[in-house]
Amino acid sequence: MVDVSGKSVTARQALAECRVRFPPDVAAQLRRSGLRSAKGGIVDTAVIAGTMAVKRTHELIPFCHPLPIDGVRIAIDWHGERDLRIECMVRTTHRTGVEMEALTGATVAALTVYDMCKALSHAIVLGPAKLAGKRGGKRDFGKAG
Repeated sequence: MVDVSGKSVTARQALAECRVRFPPDVAAQLRRSGLRSAKGGIVDTAVIAGTMAVKRTHELIPFCHPLPIDGVRIAIDWHGERDLRIECMVRTTHRTGVEMEALTGATVAALTVYDMCKALSHAIVLGPAKLAGKRGGKRDFGKAG
């Protein structure tokens, strides 16, 4: 684990996104159902799972620091006819950033969407997942919220 004790405590945030692509017939079915599956509300369940994952990132990725999370926002909406876009924005005030937390939140939310929809098709595709931006620390990158 990297020693961050010499770094300054600053406000930091990161924005990650992940896509979920459905076959056309599945996307149409999900649109008609208001993004509900036999397991229940897809978006609400994915938001809960993504938020839980953000808070447990340090338990999943060996060299991540446990961080006090100041805020998490997960947004899920259609992007085109067949894709759901999942955005996860995470904030902290600490000595290290929250890029891994944002990426973990977005990808676990996407995995949850897959789990909620896999009875409809196994041809659902996840990704790409990417860091869209970060603020705070040594350098800013992209858009961060």
